[in-house]
Amino acid sequence: MTIINHKREIGSGVYTIPDISRLLGFPKQTVARYLEQYWDEKLGKKLFSDTYSWSADGRIKAVNFYVLIELYTFFSLQKFGVTTRQILKAREHIAKELNTPYPFANAGLLTDGKKIWYEFKDSIISADGSRQTNIIKIIRDFSKKIEFGNNKLAKRFFPTGKDSAIVVDPHHKFGQPIIKGTNINTEVLFSMYKSGEPVENIGILYDLTEREVEEAIQFYRNAA
Repeated sequence: MTIINHKREIGSGVYTIPDISRLLGFPKQTVARYLEQYWDEKLGKKLFSDTYSWSADGRIKAVNFYVLIELYTFFSLQKFGVTTRQILKAREHIAKELNTPYPFANAGLLTDGKKIWYEFKDSIISADGSRQTNIIKIIRDFSKKIEFGNNKLAKRFFPTGKDSAIVVDPHHKFGQPIIKGTNINTEVLFSMYKSGEPVENIGILYDLTEREVEEAIQFYRNAA
């Protein structure tokens, strides 16, 4: 298996547990538990004899962009009703088949709410090891917030949907949310607004539309 550096490297993004919680909309305790129990202990130790996370300052855990997307996909599959056991079994199988340590950040992952599927050589394969081709109604909801690159791995993440101005790109601002098409950190816009700066003035200062500024403000309001 070709191993992409699963630790910190330039362009891979840096996401702490509070970052993941804010971006994905799940409680910090849940994120921490899943990261430790599954990605680090069960998956990382088995694949790398190591962990997927690293220590950002000696005590705070952080992960890269691919793990952020994998956690998002994991939670999305659970919303569909797929059990944790099914998800982990499928992830292991897909990782081997697609030869990647990040199968849940791959464009081929699909689900119908009961089983997990993935695309392989123009067929839909059941990810339970049976390799049986199935004709079913495929639901692609998990990827509605993800933009994939030519290598089929996640490239950018839109925490509030692709129609929003907010995007998470590991090649910009260490992967923190920015305004699409710019290098402007959305948290800076929110901080200015909290300090009393009018939306119109913020837009003029950064050459943004009022809608872009308002979306950034609303994102952090919702996260709070």
